[in-house]
Amino acid sequence: MNKIEGYLINLSLTYAEISENTWMLNDPQSGLEQVVIAVNEPLVIVRVKVMNVPQTKREAFFLKLLQLNGSDLIHGAYAVVENDVILIDTLNYETMDLEDFQATLDAMSLALTEHYSLLASFRTP
Repeated sequence: MNKIEGYLINLSLTYAEISENTWMLNDPQSGLEQVVIAVNEPLVIVRVKVMNVPQTKREAFFLKLLQLNGSDLIHGAYAVVENDVILIDTLNYETMDLEDFQATLDAMSLALTEHYSLLASFRTP
């Protein structure tokens, strides 16, 4: 068992190992669903797909993402990969402790909860 699995167990989170050094969190109680955690030393990458990039009001949408990055996110940032809006954070595997790991997950859960309705308003019907 590596550090990540130990932390997931310690935090009582529901997860599955989807490949070597990669886990998927599916823990509705914590607000963390389909969150992927991957170790690619020296980094731990934590990311979740938030939504597809909307087809309309794109300029306003991207401006809102940048504003959220600058004002509301404690850890990580919103980013765009292909047509997916993701929330991503990275940690240093070697120096990361349980509190760092938990702070990242808590910040992601908070952002997903608080920003959901705001970002969903940009979705194309």
